[in-house]
Amino acid sequence: MTTSFRALPPADTEFAAYYRTYTALVPAGDILKTMSQQQAAALQLISTISESEADFAYAPGKWSIKEVLGHVTDGERVFAYRALRIARGDETPLPGFDENKFAASGGHAARTLESIALEFDHLRTSSLDLFASFDETAWLRKGTASGHPVSVRAMAWIIAGHLDHHLKIIRERYLKG
Repeated sequence: MTTSFRALPPADTEFAAYYRTYTALVPAGDILKTMSQQQAAALQLISTISESEADFAYAPGKWSIKEVLGHVTDGERVFAYRALRIARGDETPLPGFDENKFAASGGHAARTLESIALEFDHLRTSSLDLFASFDETAWLRKGTASGHPVSVRAMAWIIAGHLDHHLKIIRERYLKG
């Protein structure tokens, strides 16, 4: 059942301004439905990429497709953890994370694309279960992450927009042939 509080995008006061790049990519409507549709679309796109293509980086110093997908998964895990902490009423300010250090230490380049896709699939299912478990009070609760106020609702939109952002980059810069 779609609940209205999950269909309302977060206000700009519910997240740091730099996340607007992500949240602006997410269409209006039930965010859990959107996230579920994204899961299928992302897996479909990944299934069209060969192992050799997955090792490609479009420029020196840029991540390979495997590393981009590993980054997306790491980011979703961090964002979902933040949502859990805030939803449960934990008022402890949550630190930021250095995505470049995560990528450098993630070991994604040494993995198969299939294993990365499987991890993403499991994580997205878990994220959907987590967000679906939140009642309206939890959904609207705010906390602090990376020194900025953020709501649980905003975390869902950030997760969705972050994936859309990186899938667009993969399509435009890695698979443009």
